[in-house]
Amino acid sequence: MSDIPADTLALQSLYHWERAAPDRIALTQPMGDGTVQDFTWAQVADQVRRMATHLQSQGWERGAKVAILSKNCAWWLMSDLAIWMAGYVSVPLYPTLAPETIRQILSHSEAKACFVGKLDGWEHMQPGIPGDLPCISHALSPEGAKKSYPQWASICASQAPLQGEPLRDADELATLIYTSGTTGNPKGVMQSFGAIAWALTSGLKRIPMQEDDRMLSYLPMAHVVERVLVEQGWLRTGMHVFFADSLESFAADLQRARPTLFFSVPRLWVKFQQGVHAKMPAKKLDRLLSIPFIGGLVRRKVLKALGLDQCKFAAGGAAPMPVALLEWYRKLGLPINEGYGLTENLALSHLTLPGLDQTGTVGPPYEGVEVRIDATSGEVQMRSPAVMLGYYKEPELTRQTFTEDGWLRTGDKGSIDANNCLRITGRIKDLFKTSKGKYVAPAPIEDRLCMHPDVEACVVTGANLGQPLGLVMLSAVAVARIRSESERELLKTDLVRHLEAVNAPLDPHERLDCLVAITTPWTVDNGFITPTFKVKRNHVEEVYASHYESWVMTRSKVVWGD
Repeated sequence: MSDIPADTLALQSLYHWERAAPDRIALTQPMGDGTVQDFTWAQVADQVRRMATHLQSQGWERGAKVAILSKNCAWWLMSDLAIWMAGYVSVPLYPTLAPETIRQILSHSEAKACFVGKLDGWEHMQPGIPGDLPCISHALSPEGAKKSYPQWASICASQAPLQGEPLRDADELATLIYTSGTTGNPKGVMQSFGAIAWALTSGLKRIPMQEDDRMLSYLPMAHVVERVLVEQGWLRTGMHVFFADSLESFAADLQRARPTLFFSVPRLWVKFQQGVHAKMPAKKLDRLLSIPFIGGLVRRKVLKALGLDQCKFAAGGAAPMPVALLEWYRKLGLPINEGYGLTENLALSHLTLPGLDQTGTVGPPYEGVEVRIDATSGEVQMRSPAVMLGYYKEPELTRQTFTEDGWLRTGDKGSIDANNCLRITGRIKDLFKTSKGKYVAPAPIEDRLCMHPDVEACVVTGANLGQPLGLVMLSAVAVARIRSESERELLKTDLVRHLEAVNAPLDPHERLDCLVAITTPWTVDNGFITPTFKVKRNHVEEVYASHYESWVMTRSKVVWGD
């Protein structure tokens, strides 16, 4: 990647802001007690340099792997930069992983050490960390971790800042980004410094990110979108990054940041919508929004309450965005740009164009991205300089992921319209055949199914059944409400209406036979969802498949699955 400009690489960006804007606030970190700590670029660089000195003193070979297990915080970013400055490769772990997965990733990556930061449920996770693995605790790490491991502040206080401007070549391995594991063990995606720099350069041609912007970082930094958009966007543009403290303080964190750029996964965009409807019923809101002048006031009031009144660019991704949800936000005055990408291409594939209505698609490809649809399977295939080097220690899996002529197999089915916009129609492996010999693509049906306010997550399934069925995990609010028999019957009636509305536009072979209402939460801990809120279909099938026929035999349109 000799054509990657040196000044676009991550460490060079840090050095630039260290020189050009040392006193400007770069990060704002809630401290958990109602206060915040600001970090200037000079302070960030100083702590990174001191930690890099400590890491280098360990004598590991260049390119050694160092892990980060933490929720998003200022020290997460500084840990990543210190690992890079010291000449090593960072391995981020999701802060919600089961101990078995933590151990598997640390072992597979051959991590020499691990930064342990802000976490919930440390006692549950700790067994996943080998007892002989050197660890460093962040300022906000759990008390148990602070007692067990050397602390960031004391290490920095004892070390001199690493001098000069150590460089990492564009072709060097920067990080192993482990996939969230929807189809088995997480895979370590190898990405270089040059690929990361190229991805951001291409992304900034479509995403209006500038020096005076603000972002709230709350989705896991271990996820590729947060890593590229927030961390790398911050380094390149010098914008101000705020962090969220907790789920309970999220509304206050949003109000503090007043982000000008905001990215969220569909599940959280739905939660925001449900929060608005909890205060103002949907019909009343629609009526008010349709009234001239009054509609404008209501829009501003709602967006201000969400903390998004200064947001100039909103985006969604990681899973399909229901069309009805996109339309609702557009009426609210906050159009959401829908993006598409994979860990394997640094999430740099497609994004709808700001200002255009490209609903139902994920827009045209970014500049420099080539896309084609396989004529036989309908698979979306792509290539660009942001595509991974391969899967770590998995040469055969890497080979299978590329076509013979070098295109990345995405595993998604899609089509390209006359405007060069890509429409994703589902996962190739998610297609299933009913007993009538007809194929069903579950994703588009799930998009409509999850729009019910009481549905937290859903799966459409039914291989070898006469008709598919829908499993819907109810929200905690709905579960609490249906303890009353009368409320239970009201919800059942409402779900029947929802089922009829979902089925109405479908082809006969796609129509759902029934809905199965699940009250047991699907969580990361019990293996039903990934850290990025994607449902693990394989696990759903393992747990529930033996009940499908008996549920269908009840002949009820809504079955209580628990």
